[in-house]
Amino acid sequence: MPYDESVPPTPRRRPLLAAAVLAAVSLTAAGCGAGDDSGGAQARPLPGGGGTTAAPSSAPPSKSAPAPAKTSASPAPSTKPSKSTGGRATGPLSGKTVVIDPGHNPGNHLHTREINRQVDIGTTHKECDTTGTSTDSGYAEARFTLDVSHRLRTLLRAQGANVVLTYDNDRPYGPCVDERARIGNEAGADAVVSVHADGSAVGNRGFHVILPGLVRGGAADTSKIVEPSRDLGTRIAGLFVRDTGSAPSNYVGGNSGLDIRKDLGGLNLSTVPKVFIECGNMRDPKDAALLTSAGWRQKAAQGIAEGISSYLKG
Repeated sequence: MPYDESVPPTPRRRPLLAAAVLAAVSLTAAGCGAGDDSGGAQARPLPGGGGTTAAPSSAPPSKSAPAPAKTSASPAPSTKPSKSTGGRATGPLSGKTVVIDPGHNPGNHLHTREINRQVDIGTTHKECDTTGTSTDSGYAEARFTLDVSHRLRTLLRAQGANVVLTYDNDRPYGPCVDERARIGNEAGADAVVSVHADGSAVGNRGFHVILPGLVRGGAADTSKIVEPSRDLGTRIAGLFVRDTGSAPSNYVGGNSGLDIRKDLGGLNLSTVPKVFIECGNMRDPKDAALLTSAGWRQKAAQGIAEGISSYLKG
């Protein structure tokens, strides 16, 4: 898919301290990598001096694994998000709503007809959803994203946030990318994070955070969310490095850990600050070893949670 060539304006919100960003992004520890409704960037200085985003390599990530044909009728999926349950804690994020969007769905490969349906993303039409990728050993991206999202939900609730999941193993497939955006919008979310892992070539390693580009077309208008989303994404990238020890992607974003795109419906249709995070490359053995480790997934959730918390505290 084409890479994004838009350059958003400099955010007005207070960026991370320059020293902290530089220290985080310059770490050389190997980490996790890129990819779906997820590829490319334009050279641009980071807020606080944290490097630049740059055009990625000519080999974009491969996100949609082959899926078997659907053989039976499918029940209609729920159209309601999976809301936070239980008593809500008090804490520094009390009064804030965070929407977590676990990428893909473990059942998508059984519903290829439904997820291949085209939906309007404002500027064009794309598939409702995709199957996602997996490690060589068969650990599916959709399983990874749910696990990290559950850990992230627990951490954010402990700080008093109201947490909503776009789905929680409570529907046979989806949601479609337009519905994922709509759930965040209707929740009036203060921040939305879509959790993913990439499926790129062996040797491509490291995480990156995908930011919305400036898009106006049809139902899409990201003009009000470009700046705050960049602030949110920059904070997540810096704290993800610190907590996981992983390096920014070596194949997307010019080693900045940031990528700008305008071809993703989940971002184009959002009216609230939103980013994607590609936590690692499932097709690289070294990254796969991290992504399949429960201990590392807890660190990943911690880094994302601290980035969200830093953004919401201002």
